[in-house]
Amino acid sequence: MNTRLLLLLCMMIAWLPADLRAQEPKIITISTDDVSLIYKVNAQNGRLYQSYLGKKLSFESDIQQLPFGREAYLTHGMEDYFEPAIRVLHNDGNPSLLLKYVSHESKQTQPGINETTILLQDDQYPVEVKLHFIAYSKENIIKEYTEITHREKKPVTLYNYASSLLHLDAHTYYLTEFAGEWAHEVNMKETELAFGKKMLDTKLGSRANMFCSPFFMLALNEKAEENQGEILLGTIGWTGNYRFTFEVDNTNGLRIISGINPHASEYTLKPGETFRTPEFIFTYSTEGTGKASRDFQRWARNHQLKDGNKPRMTLLNNWEATYFDFNEDKLIQIMDEAAELGVDMFLLDDGWFGNKYPRKNDRQGLGDWEETATKLPNGLGKLVKAATEKGIKFGLWIEPEMVSPKSELYEKHKDWVIHLPNRDEYYFRNQMVLDLSNPEVQDYVYGIVDNLLTKYPGIAYFKWDCNSPITNIYSPYLKDKQSHLYVDHVRGLYNILERIKQKYPNLPMMLCSGGGGRSDYEALKYFTEFWPSDNTDPVERIFIQWGYSHFFPAKSMAAHVTSWGKQPIKFRTDVASMCKLGFDIRVNEMKPEELQYCQEAVKNFKRLSPVILDGDQYRLFSPYEGEHAAVMYSSLNKDKAVLFAFDIHPRYGEILQPLRLQGLKADARYELKEINLMPGTQSRMACNGKTYSGEYLMNVGIPAFTGAATSSRVVEITEVQ
Repeated sequence: MNTRLLLLLCMMIAWLPADLRAQEPKIITISTDDVSLIYKVNAQNGRLYQSYLGKKLSFESDIQQLPFGREAYLTHGMEDYFEPAIRVLHNDGNPSLLLKYVSHESKQTQPGINETTILLQDDQYPVEVKLHFIAYSKENIIKEYTEITHREKKPVTLYNYASSLLHLDAHTYYLTEFAGEWAHEVNMKETELAFGKKMLDTKLGSRANMFCSPFFMLALNEKAEENQGEILLGTIGWTGNYRFTFEVDNTNGLRIISGINPHASEYTLKPGETFRTPEFIFTYSTEGTGKASRDFQRWARNHQLKDGNKPRMTLLNNWEATYFDFNEDKLIQIMDEAAELGVDMFLLDDGWFGNKYPRKNDRQGLGDWEETATKLPNGLGKLVKAATEKGIKFGLWIEPEMVSPKSELYEKHKDWVIHLPNRDEYYFRNQMVLDLSNPEVQDYVYGIVDNLLTKYPGIAYFKWDCNSPITNIYSPYLKDKQSHLYVDHVRGLYNILERIKQKYPNLPMMLCSGGGGRSDYEALKYFTEFWPSDNTDPVERIFIQWGYSHFFPAKSMAAHVTSWGKQPIKFRTDVASMCKLGFDIRVNEMKPEELQYCQEAVKNFKRLSPVILDGDQYRLFSPYEGEHAAVMYSSLNKDKAVLFAFDIHPRYGEILQPLRLQGLKADARYELKEINLMPGTQSRMACNGKTYSGEYLMNVGIPAFTGAATSSRVVEITEVQ
């Protein structure tokens, strides 16, 4: 009797739905070596919740006891009162969406890289949302993106379509934004978040990051510190309008919503089509901003930045030496200077193209990409040949996404230009933006690069500029789908860049946008480096490079020695040597000792590039905290390091404390040697030529700073047996 009853009960349980049989919630864990992001499915309502984000949890029994938390991908039109991650309008006029868990899968795509996909579905409409997570174990980076699709009979309209929604709980939240203006980029400002919303966004279309960079830093409970505390660093891989929304609710919970800026960008999605959002990329550190930055930098070199583990070329650019005023002879003379300096490449900047409207200033010629006959009667071929004969490479500036109203291209193809059909045109820097949502325009822009490389295969490098945001916002191509322009324009750019990468996989390119107007990791899949700012004053560059270093490795940032600032040539060169070194200066105007110094500095940079460009970076002293700055690079096996120390404008009689180093082996012995010295001078550092333990250098430190304005020291640190 008892046996039959037990059998009957077992059969009844087997017939119950799986969600009701399971007393424990379904758990989905996304993890790296140091970080856990954990979701749970509520068996009662079938919905997905974020239970945890923080330092890695190792015990399953602990994870089981986590509370459900908050809903993972909040929708508009239901019971939530705050900012949603997604808002849609169905073709029957219903604006609601309720997403329930359907399934998930996790797989290893490469050693150390795991991808998890969670499928959610509305229970009344055939709308699906897939949440994708890619976890990089060793680098502690997690990528998120979303795919939205539907099978309704008619198109639905997407009004909000976030890449990511993260929930955090802390006593206090401190947000650091990186904002500014042309030549005044990435100024770091930290503010405490309180109840309500704070948004960081852009509506500029192209050159999208001119005012606000697409990344942020969030500290929990305490203000951000370099070597301690809980920190989240986040960025969006999108070369267009983005928005980060930080909202503190009535329970002091924080939600961070990241994605394309939905402003003027409602998107009509046809049945069966999939809308894929950009990737939101983040890391979480319990050891301060330094650890988080080193994780980001390693990830970029290993997985995202084009040729992230390959060398970079030093160069001499002609822009500040000549501007638009040059000819063949002058350029070949500058090539001689490049060879004498010892750099790898000569880069020809703006002003080489256009015949009906020669590019003699920034008011004409953009779009007409043939050599100006009066300046270059023998074309680029003679310049490429001359560079080759001198043992250097030849690089070229282009701005292929733009057009001057005073150009042959504009006269022939005004329908290719983003402009309003019935209003006066507004120009930014005397130019307009080509409509990259148009496939015909995409072919044209791709053809600029392809034609140049076909005709002159010796071109070894492109500096790709983008100087204007989108103005006169109307696409002749999209007609009745104008709200698609901001999205489809960026997708058109990626189509072009992907074609270039496929045909010319080994072509290095610099991502330039009037300075730091573009600095995102989706674009950097196609570019080996970016131009952080048109401001090359070395004092300003210390701050600019400091800000960018929170997310980008040194080898991704081009830094040039110029005459913008009047500081000593040593100071200017040492600042530029912290990133990918270049020069934009007339070498023949240098004093002999200055030229000799630069030649030696170039040699040192090339010799130490494996440490500076591929090592771990340690920010030792912030320029925001005083009139000094110090940054150190250490090789991955900690046998070699390079220290850069700068005095900006120290106070008279300032008491200077020893600088404690980082990134060394405590039980190893290191010899210190000051390099990049001006000819005829000797090091005045008391520690020069001496040997110390790593323990001493990291706990006691060395006298790295002085009271002299705009002075600098570069110290090579070598392990000795």
